[in-house]
Amino acid sequence: MPQRVRVPLRVVVGYYSDASVSVYTKVAALSRRESGCEAGVAYLSGLLGLARSTVERALTQLMRPAPDDDVAEVTSYRRTLPGGRGTTAVRRVRAVGRAEHGAWVPTRAAEALSPRQLRTYAALSYATAIGHHLTLGELGQVLRHRSGKQAGQPLDPRSVRRILRSLEDVGWISVERRAGYRGRHAYTVHDEPLQDSLTADLEEGSGADLEAGSLASKEHHPTDSPDDPPTAALDIRRRREQVVAREPVENSPLPAALRRPYAGPQLSLAPRIWRVLEPVETLLPGLSPYVVRELARVIGRQLDEGQEPQQIRARLEFRFASTEQIGDPGRWLLGSAVVRRGCGLVACESGRIWHTGRLCEICVASWSAAERLRRLHRELDERERQLGIRTPYRLADERPAAAPLPERRAT
Repeated sequence: MPQRVRVPLRVVVGYYSDASVSVYTKVAALSRRESGCEAGVAYLSGLLGLARSTVERALTQLMRPAPDDDVAEVTSYRRTLPGGRGTTAVRRVRAVGRAEHGAWVPTRAAEALSPRQLRTYAALSYATAIGHHLTLGELGQVLRHRSGKQAGQPLDPRSVRRILRSLEDVGWISVERRAGYRGRHAYTVHDEPLQDSLTADLEEGSGADLEAGSLASKEHHPTDSPDDPPTAALDIRRRREQVVAREPVENSPLPAALRRPYAGPQLSLAPRIWRVLEPVETLLPGLSPYVVRELARVIGRQLDEGQEPQQIRARLEFRFASTEQIGDPGRWLLGSAVVRRGCGLVACESGRIWHTGRLCEICVASWSAAERLRRLHRELDERERQLGIRTPYRLADERPAAAPLPERRAT
């Protein structure tokens, strides 16, 4: 049976951020060791697929007393090694009594699901345990906006329905529609995603495309078993001990005995992720599971932000066709191909509104005079290419240099 932790209900429905639920679940699992949770922020960030700053904010929120009941969920103790050198802090979660309400959450779900998906899963886990059939409005109250102008307001039913659908697609929940009390949906939560689910988005570890990936939690890091010693390889303090090489260094490959092949469940991509990646499908077979998971996470996040699948697909298709040589497919896909360039508008694609083809007014306002001139030149080049003509010069500063005068012979 997979390892589970009991997340207090006050963490699930309280003022804590979505990321705090994920961080609490992982810290609670790691703190079962006799020595406590010794994982650093960088290590937790890698496990959960979250930014380091997000993990730091979540830990800070969990370690501070809550404004409503003055209770802190996580305690942290800093340690100093002999000689004054610091080491990773030890964190432990608050002891939760049996009488306190809470939701049982598999530790694997913290890595497989996005923070908002995990919060939804925890709320459903608690509701099904007490036999309550949640409505979309009640889930919206739990998943309310945590920041911005709409902070404190419940999430709209359409957004809640989309999150539930993503959880169902990746097999973490099952939904019996109109089978509950007064025609409400009946939900069943699973400790592991259903093996017959073919819609794992890999955007969240083993789950939905908000941040899911169908990878086992053992792939690139130790399990949560208390017998596994924590690693400090990702701790930021290790950077201080690095030695700068004066000459090029070649990293020798690991011995075959030390290489461990991936032993988790077979990776699968959701249909909407496949449709986006179809133009570059020839590059996918050689990628590692980790790269595929990260790629699906990025695409799933962009889709959830409102970008159209055709927009991302056209971006990949254009950049793949216009790139002559690709040395590292994984690095190229994550660092260049899938990245949207433009302003904060979701529809802005490299300075143009994607569905109309017009220049983005926000981007144009931020361009310098030199940038406007370069873009004008590119547009004129494209127009000339379509018309099959070529002017001798375009602008005054682009006129060809005058031919040198012939040398005068001495008479």
